[in-house]
Amino acid sequence: MKVSGFTFVRNVVKYDYPVVESIRSVLPVVDEFIVNVGRCDDGTLELIRSIGDPKVRIVESVWDETLRKGGLIYAQQTNIALAHCIGDWAFYIQADEVVHEDDLPAIQEAMRRHIETPEVKGLLFRYLHFIADYWSTNSWFYHKAVRIIRNNGEVESCGDAVGFHLKATQQYLQSGPKEWIAPSNGRVFHYGWVKDPKTMLEKKREQVTVYHGGGHIPAVEAKQLAHDSFQFEDYAMLKEFSGSHPAVMTDRLRSSRRWAARRSRWLNLRFYREVLRRGFRG
Repeated sequence: MKVSGFTFVRNVVKYDYPVVESIRSVLPVVDEFIVNVGRCDDGTLELIRSIGDPKVRIVESVWDETLRKGGLIYAQQTNIALAHCIGDWAFYIQADEVVHEDDLPAIQEAMRRHIETPEVKGLLFRYLHFIADYWSTNSWFYHKAVRIIRNNGEVESCGDAVGFHLKATQQYLQSGPKEWIAPSNGRVFHYGWVKDPKTMLEKKREQVTVYHGGGHIPAVEAKQLAHDSFQFEDYAMLKEFSGSHPAVMTDRLRSSRRWAARRSRWLNLRFYREVLRRGFRG
């Protein structure tokens, strides 16, 4: 059984992505790791080269600016990296996602167990979404996503690269027959919202152009962009995290701080209003 890792990156230095930690977190369970580096001038290419692992293989690309709507450019760039993968399984990890070393044996076992089960097209991961700092998680974001796919040419990234679908029918894996998906028994630590507020605002502005191009910006996003720095408005309602982070994140954790003081969400009246509106999600 051979396993390829793959991702796409651009402007990861400018927007402070933990991409080195991301790639290193899965290197122990892959035979190669393909990094599609989009042309930029913030030192992203040099940062990826600095990883210095022989498993890492770099592909360079130029983004198609006509796809700046609905996040489609993200799926396109993901699929460029996927096209270079030669493994039986392809392990996708985005530049702000990290896998815990404690989960790697279970992930490997899941790949071995299902390698001879062709109806299994993807392995599902559980998500922890960190907001503002490393002690605060948002339980209302999506809880699961496919991050390992069978690399037989039938499956590709779709939409804004959060998930995968069948090329032939464009049916989303997670909405297809239940036998298409199996648990990986692994977690993804998503750190995309753990940034300095000014950096977070700049990243959000970039994302708005990717999703909306020059078109109408929804009122909620327009409000977020109107400030001098990003406002973590739901911070007071976030769930406290007391578990362990992946070891590759140690240096970032040492230099981090809490965004703000926070009482228990159970003492926050707004939390209960949001539960009524969105439901309780742990």
